[in-house]
Amino acid sequence: MRDDDMSGGLRARLAVAAALALALTMASGAAAAWELTKMGTAVTYDRRSLMIDGRREIFFSGAIHYPRSPPDMWPDLIAKAKEGGLNVIESYVFWNIHEPERGVLNFEGRYDMVKFFKLIQEHDMYAIVRIGPFVQAEWNHGGLPYWLREVPDIVFRTNNKPFKALMEKFVNLIVTKLKEANLFASQGGPIILAQIENEYQHLEAAFKEDGTKYINWAAKMAQATNTGVPWFMCKQTKAPGDVIPTCNGRNCGDTWPGPMNKSLPLLWTENWTAQYRVFGDPPSQRSAEDIAFAVARFFSVGGTMTNYYMYHGGTNFGRTSAAFVMPKYYDEAPLDEFGLYKEPKWGHLKDLHHALKLCKKALLWGTPSVEKLGKQFEARVFEIKDQNVCVAFLSNHNTKDDVTLTFRGQPYFVPRHSISILADCKTVVFSTQHVNAQHNQRTFHFTDQTTQNNVWQMFDEEKVPKFKQAKIRTRKAQELYNLTKDKTDYVWYTTSFKLEADDMPFRRDIRPVLEVNSHGHASVAFVNNVFVGCGHGTKMNKAFLLQKPMDLKKGTNHIAVLSSTLGMMDSGAYLEQREAGIDRVQILGLNAGTLDLTNNGWGHIVGLVGEQKEIYTEKGMGSVTWKPAVKDKPLTWYKRNFDMPSGEDPIVLDLSPMGKGMMFVNGEGIGRYWISYKHALGRPSQQLYHVPRSFLREKNNVLVIFEEEGGRPEEIMILTVKRDNICTFISEKNPAHIRSWQRQDSQITAKGGGDLKPQATLSCPLKKVIQQVVFASFGDPQGICGNYTIGNCHTPRAKEVAEKACLGQRTCTLPVSADAYGGDPNCPGTTATLAVQAKCSKRSPGAPGAAAQ
Repeated sequence: MRDDDMSGGLRARLAVAAALALALTMASGAAAAWELTKMGTAVTYDRRSLMIDGRREIFFSGAIHYPRSPPDMWPDLIAKAKEGGLNVIESYVFWNIHEPERGVLNFEGRYDMVKFFKLIQEHDMYAIVRIGPFVQAEWNHGGLPYWLREVPDIVFRTNNKPFKALMEKFVNLIVTKLKEANLFASQGGPIILAQIENEYQHLEAAFKEDGTKYINWAAKMAQATNTGVPWFMCKQTKAPGDVIPTCNGRNCGDTWPGPMNKSLPLLWTENWTAQYRVFGDPPSQRSAEDIAFAVARFFSVGGTMTNYYMYHGGTNFGRTSAAFVMPKYYDEAPLDEFGLYKEPKWGHLKDLHHALKLCKKALLWGTPSVEKLGKQFEARVFEIKDQNVCVAFLSNHNTKDDVTLTFRGQPYFVPRHSISILADCKTVVFSTQHVNAQHNQRTFHFTDQTTQNNVWQMFDEEKVPKFKQAKIRTRKAQELYNLTKDKTDYVWYTTSFKLEADDMPFRRDIRPVLEVNSHGHASVAFVNNVFVGCGHGTKMNKAFLLQKPMDLKKGTNHIAVLSSTLGMMDSGAYLEQREAGIDRVQILGLNAGTLDLTNNGWGHIVGLVGEQKEIYTEKGMGSVTWKPAVKDKPLTWYKRNFDMPSGEDPIVLDLSPMGKGMMFVNGEGIGRYWISYKHALGRPSQQLYHVPRSFLREKNNVLVIFEEEGGRPEEIMILTVKRDNICTFISEKNPAHIRSWQRQDSQITAKGGGDLKPQATLSCPLKKVIQQVVFASFGDPQGICGNYTIGNCHTPRAKEVAEKACLGQRTCTLPVSADAYGGDPNCPGTTATLAVQAKCSKRSPGAPGAAAQ
């Protein structure tokens, strides 16, 4: 069998190749053989891996969701994923964007699923489609359209006839569209795997026997679509029939024993590259080293596919995010929200992929074994002895101590919480803890467009409504979702009540208190047209109690509460029964005691005047009268015009002077913002919001903001974002870069007879060169990219050496040794580490230096 890297893997095979693959599969006892078309690719499997035309492969996949980035970004994202060593792109399919109303379909623009998968094929990559159709994904309602809730007698995701009928219809619709575009591998397309349902195991327990009946039905229904590729279910230990169960999590190499059916491969469908964040969350990270450790561990126990969730998260535009989820999604992924390389995460994983591909023959066909080297240390080996092919994974599971392990008579330094990959069971070609990839720092830059034409106008959301103005009147306040039908976040709840003089507090220092119990998620309260305050729940506890002092008067008093949601729930049993909006309302502190207004009679007004008139669009904004803006006004629409910033760098809005609301650019919903909700460190969870350049025109763009609480729109900044600060942080203990090695005649050899010492490489983005070395030190430097400090063993020559090698170059390589910088190897505390920070920028005309590489 061949052991070279795959090439042209997506090109249609002739019928004879498919027939040969099927014969090989049957001969080797593979778990399933799928019906093939005459010009298709056979996707089969055994315990070791998925197989392409009968040949085992290893797969590195990345999740990129097509609705979370504009189509003009898709080619660049896919190309960068391939450059990062991926050979597969994965995406969910989102029912509620494709069928927002029953029978009304939308596959245009960001929702052009077929175009997205065709682009993957054009980049000669494979694809995984996760149809669900429940997807969770921190997406509104878990991807289920709202109109499902109004189907009589429906219960989601269980043995319920109405739900199953509609789910089957949608699955068949998607499969048919993909088939019509010849996108399944069996047709010569890129899709090699398809998913039905999503993380169902805990719901199966909730629904008991009906849950088991449902999941068995879902498997049979999916397989009956005859896609010609295997189906899988993630987080489903007992996946029915030939459906492959897969793992989701951070450490599937340690937490998941694999399918109970030993003829099925070990596939990791969600390797979480960070933690998705909600409003109220502080910053979070998952290091490149930890992800690399988890992937190496998974491959060392027999896994042959990992899918990074997310590889690029993108943006939850408009109202697409689930409850409390912020617009920026998995910004800490290898490609950040703007599609820029997040280093060293992107580069370190690229190096890991290269290392594992060097070991592919041993991984896929070698005999596995395990050698314990201590309580938290082991060697996992795959070996073909008669061909002298071998790979070893030396694992140190101790999170505090570095160790030196002896393996086959040789000592190997293995840092804490790391795995060293010995590509020939002798030579370390990669260490998960030693990062050779460069680092970078993201910076945001002021643009002239912030101050140019910074003239704001406003439209008051008319007067605060009263009970008699509402067309929907009931004794008790109604549930919010049933009112909005998920067409808006907002519902006004209004009521009126009379007070006599004797009802008022006798003491002047006592003010009555408005108390509003709410199912969630947030609310703004007015009494007698006066703003009295706002309140909100949290992701973990969406219900909340708003208590605000207020002034009342003798006679009729009016209460109006604007209740809002931040998306619908995206997980759990009985999703169709979740509620929002206000519940119990009381007035505290009256002389007569507590006044309960819960059953006082309530009026409801759905949505905002500005929404109904679509004043965020150029057509709709002429339907109202705008006036010069005044700051700090609640329930106010603001707008201004601006030109597109020059250049190609991504554009962001800094909304730190605002409170809470929604934003639009040229009619496109950018997302919800919530600056006033501070996390535990005293800052908003998100204050910078992505505005894709494809949403803009060169001149006269219109920014519209609806502010609920009050803000200062004139202080909003228009910025651009770069990753032009690049860094390296490498020790003499690092192994040589993975690019130093090659596989030749099944053996690992050094390229060009190099000395195989670690080297530091700095590389600027295309069209840019290194214009400045900001920091350089060899010895014991500390800190992170953008904030390095020298240690006690600093070598002053480091900056001189770095400048000589790097200035004017797009890419430069630096030695990592004390000799090169005049360092003292005996300096107490030295880590023999090189740290350099450089600044990239476009070359000025006539600037000196070598041509950009």
